[in-house]
Amino acid sequence: MDILKHYKIWFAISLCVILVGFGMFAVKGLNEGIDFQGGTQIQYNLNETFDTKTIEDGLEEVNKDLNPSVMKTGIDETKDMEVIIRTTTSLSADDRAEIESMIKTLYPEAVHRSTDQYSASVGGEIKTRALWAVIIAAAGMLIYITFRFEIVFGLAAIAALLHDVFILLSVYAIFQVPVNSAFIAAVLTVVGYSINDTIVVFDRIRENVKFEKRPDYFEVANRSLSQTIVRSINTSITTLLVIGALYVLGVDSIKELAFPLMAGVLAGTYSSIFIASPIWALWKKSTASKQQHYKSV
Repeated sequence: MDILKHYKIWFAISLCVILVGFGMFAVKGLNEGIDFQGGTQIQYNLNETFDTKTIEDGLEEVNKDLNPSVMKTGIDETKDMEVIIRTTTSLSADDRAEIESMIKTLYPEAVHRSTDQYSASVGGEIKTRALWAVIIAAAGMLIYITFRFEIVFGLAAIAALLHDVFILLSVYAIFQVPVNSAFIAAVLTVVGYSINDTIVVFDRIRENVKFEKRPDYFEVANRSLSQTIVRSINTSITTLLVIGALYVLGVDSIKELAFPLMAGVLAGTYSSIFIASPIWALWKKSTASKQQHYKSV
């Protein structure tokens, strides 16, 4: 398969998705949850099954500016009796009393479980730590791949990782998925998954280069991708089946993690095939051309 022949198309597809995501980010921004933005979280055991829409309507009557997130915590209809109400507004004691009165009116047997307040300063610290986590992970991977392979492989892998992170951020921006502590887990999981798939392809490229005296880097990359693409696709399909089951069967908080993970796995598979390998081949070809030029001079 001559995958690298159309590398400009593969790059353009990724660029379009990222530009759309950044455009949505510029217009709407990210849907930051209380973990990052600060706010209030209240949990109740309603002692009966419920519809989140009913509670959302009740909160709308209490305060139109709350912009709440209402989630179920149960795993099935018989146990689905607990609700978590989140809002990026820091609620006063009177606000919380009004909400409890509304809950008691709708569900007389409701029992208050907990109330947590999140400050914006804590959210800022979480953002900083998340950024450093990604930077440290990327630096560690670059050092390992450079030591295990060579610097060109490492730089191509980091470019693919940046691609995956930008795609994931685009998914959060386009679909307005809440950005909370699960966001950090999603980013680091996607980074780890992507680099694993990329290293498998690079390892085959390295093996195939050994048998070429004057390698055609595009041909070697194509042959290596042809030899590993079935493995990459099968691994992605099995991973997506598991995450998809979590998304279909899980509660709202699990879905907020599962959906971005599915997008991230697809992006990671795409980048290992259509982004990392073409970057490596282009870089090696450019380096070889410069060396040949210097020798002729």
